[in-house]
Amino acid sequence: MAGPFGGIKVLQFIQGFNLLIFALFTVFYAYQLFYVVAALWHDRKRTPMPEAKKQHKFAAIISARNERAVISELVRSIKMQNYPAELLDVFVVADNCTDDTAEVAERAGAIVFKRFNRTEVGKGYALDYAFQRIEKEYASAGYEGYFIFDADNLLDRNYVAEMNKVFDSGYRVITSYRNSKNFDSNWISAGSALWFLRESKFLNNSRMILGTNCAVSGTGFLVACDVLRARGGWKYHLLTEDIQFSIDCACEGERVGYCSTAVLYDEQPVTFEQSWNQRLRWSKGFYQVFARYGRKLFGGVVKRRSFSCYDMLMTVAPAMLLTLASVAVNAFLLVSALLSTPVAVGVVRVTLSSILSSFGGFYLTLLFFGAVTVITEWKHINTTAARKVLYTFTFPLFIFTYIPIAIVALFRKIEWKPIAHTISKSIEEFQ
Repeated sequence: MAGPFGGIKVLQFIQGFNLLIFALFTVFYAYQLFYVVAALWHDRKRTPMPEAKKQHKFAAIISARNERAVISELVRSIKMQNYPAELLDVFVVADNCTDDTAEVAERAGAIVFKRFNRTEVGKGYALDYAFQRIEKEYASAGYEGYFIFDADNLLDRNYVAEMNKVFDSGYRVITSYRNSKNFDSNWISAGSALWFLRESKFLNNSRMILGTNCAVSGTGFLVACDVLRARGGWKYHLLTEDIQFSIDCACEGERVGYCSTAVLYDEQPVTFEQSWNQRLRWSKGFYQVFARYGRKLFGGVVKRRSFSCYDMLMTVAPAMLLTLASVAVNAFLLVSALLSTPVAVGVVRVTLSSILSSFGGFYLTLLFFGAVTVITEWKHINTTAARKVLYTFTFPLFIFTYIPIAIVALFRKIEWKPIAHTISKSIEEFQ
């Protein structure tokens, strides 16, 4: 006699449930495969951005907390831009520093604001502090836009000139190509670096090609002054203030552009603890953004037929939790079938196959995205050919570590904490 978990109805439920989950993911995220096709097709007939009719005046703003090891090289790379020096000023917010970041930045040529506030902690508050002071104390400077950088960044010498072209074409918010200073440190730094390369090439680049909104990614973006004035400054203080700003732009109909020829290099975590803490904050921040803006994004999809809103909704939707729920249901039924008398062999076979297929399919999907990114960006990745290949295969394993992170982020209170940067390189090492 069949056990309680061996009936036809149970098997039909499992198969139907798994098919539903697969169908949902396919329907919701298939457009990202089209993004890959769009980027690859566009590479065949790429046309350069027209030259700017005007060289606009900008200010670069850097929020830095105990960044004496790296801040001078960033300031120097900004000062070395192939752009008129009188049209580009550098401001550093030494935010709650306990070292000599302010003095190092000042010696490198930056205008430095010192900020001490133990209540309003985080990059968003430091940026708003800088904006408010610049608008008050440098109102006559005539800045038209603000660049936002992290202290560990380095800029290609043509970065500002290339961003100016897109700015001059009418975009008021623009993000750039994000490369890494230390791709080859280990599989952890490579995993993070490859994720941002893929985001640049096959998300933001494709969005720009197709005329939909791009998304800023923490650092390396340009915002027109009037965009911030209209918002009363930088009023984005969730744990992922960058995606919060991007989603606010999508909801308000503000176009976010992308410049593939403006190249920025940043430092990726090299220890698992650093990477865990960073991605834990990001995961919690995505939950916060989804909770605050999910309904508004959905409204933009339904009422305005906005694909940008749909894209941003899929970006912050907790898809990882849906995957985990699917695996959990199958695991529960698998254990129940094994404990039944007699063992429900059919259920064991179906659920075990589903679990293995989920992880196998996840690995192969990530391997595909990693491989196509490495192949197309091969010349831009600063490491040996052997390591490029090796880290392509470890990339899915790096993303797998998001599984416990996504779970922990649901329940733990997370606060913004700085990530130590220690890799000091000059821009000449990447030219």
